[in-house]
Amino acid sequence: MQRSVSPTAKYLVAFLLAAAFLLNAAILPAGAAGKTETASDYGIFLKDKYNLSVAPKATKGDFIQYTAAILGNPKADKEVSFTDIPAADPLYASAAALHGKGILGGTTVEPKQQLKPLVAALISLRAANLQELALTYPKDKVDKALVKLGVSTKSVTGTTAQELAAAVDTGLIPTEFYGEFKTNAAASTALTQALLGKVLTINGKYKQYIGYVSDADIYSKFYTAYTTSNIIQIPKLQEVVDRALKQDIVTGYNLKDSRFDANFVESLSVTYGHSNVKHALQLIGLLRSEGIDAKVQFEPKTSAFIHMKEWGTPTIDDTNQAVLTENGNYINYAKEYDIKFEFANTTDKVKFDKIIWSYAKKDAAGQKGLIAGSWFQPLYYSLTKTEGYKEIANNKIVDGHYYAQTFSLPDKTDAIAKGFATVDPSVKVTTYTFWVDGPFFNYLNGEGL
Repeated sequence: MQRSVSPTAKYLVAFLLAAAFLLNAAILPAGAAGKTETASDYGIFLKDKYNLSVAPKATKGDFIQYTAAILGNPKADKEVSFTDIPAADPLYASAAALHGKGILGGTTVEPKQQLKPLVAALISLRAANLQELALTYPKDKVDKALVKLGVSTKSVTGTTAQELAAAVDTGLIPTEFYGEFKTNAAASTALTQALLGKVLTINGKYKQYIGYVSDADIYSKFYTAYTTSNIIQIPKLQEVVDRALKQDIVTGYNLKDSRFDANFVESLSVTYGHSNVKHALQLIGLLRSEGIDAKVQFEPKTSAFIHMKEWGTPTIDDTNQAVLTENGNYINYAKEYDIKFEFANTTDKVKFDKIIWSYAKKDAAGQKGLIAGSWFQPLYYSLTKTEGYKEIANNKIVDGHYYAQTFSLPDKTDAIAKGFATVDPSVKVTTYTFWVDGPFFNYLNGEGL
């Protein structure tokens, strides 16, 4: 149920949260804003999203394939006659694509050459689209950056020196790997993972989040994200799902925007849905008090459901809209959100479920000892199988970067797809299973609390 927050309550929440932060600082240190991803973090992400594991002794050819993979395996716009990679070679497509993008130069690749830090850095800088920046570097700026790296200004010159200097200044090369460039030994697995991770980050293909649970400013960031979000409206898509709603093909649905997707490692993540911003702020504080840190992403969401006419006229405000239907009922559109967490480990992910059961799961009206706005059937889920969660299905329709989704039991997906086909035969419903908390599963299954 959507609940609005009065101005007085907002000020009170802000005051209480500020006090809570001071108390919790002794439990979970702040300062997460300065946190950086490690090579191991990037390695886990590469495996999770691209099924890519960096070889212990990677070659230049390996790195070319890795780079092409994280760029989406682009197609070459024209053929390239390499001197050492025939067109039938599995590496050819990746090398030709990178050559076409200016990431590789010349026609001799030396794919079996042991990967060196300099080569990996130059390929990464170009894959990160930083070439123009590099070419602005005058000699004194180049020399200053190379000194940091421990590389002689006589050993690299010209454009190569400019690109390497830009890789230093932009943070593409993390400081902990500077020593590898000085020795020019084979690139370590960690450096290779870090460079690929930085390319993803600079290209906007890595994780997206507003901060950490332990950040001093996470409350204000989340509150601002919530208050500046709006009810999502997608007229063409909503026309289809609203017709399905009126025909009882579905009992409700969500609208979301994929541009806000966290892109977290799913085995470490949980998505938690709610409508009350005070609840989210207290949930973050609750995790802090339990000693759990996690990345936090705000994902705006709109929920639609039938408001029966016998319930009276629905509330219309900044967080709720309603449309009268032919039979006198309303379709209610409520501003909500998903808060997505990526935990440091699976132990914390499993612990999250226990914390919700203890402090955010209502069992009786007026129950004390819970955070504000707790529901009888809280909604949180994992895209990977997780202890204590039960399997359900998502039925999803995509329209550009927007999508509508409705949750169901797995055995209901065929009926939902057929129902949408009667509404609009051109609609494609994508179905997959995932795992949800027990109380919400019971709700879908028509069981009690």
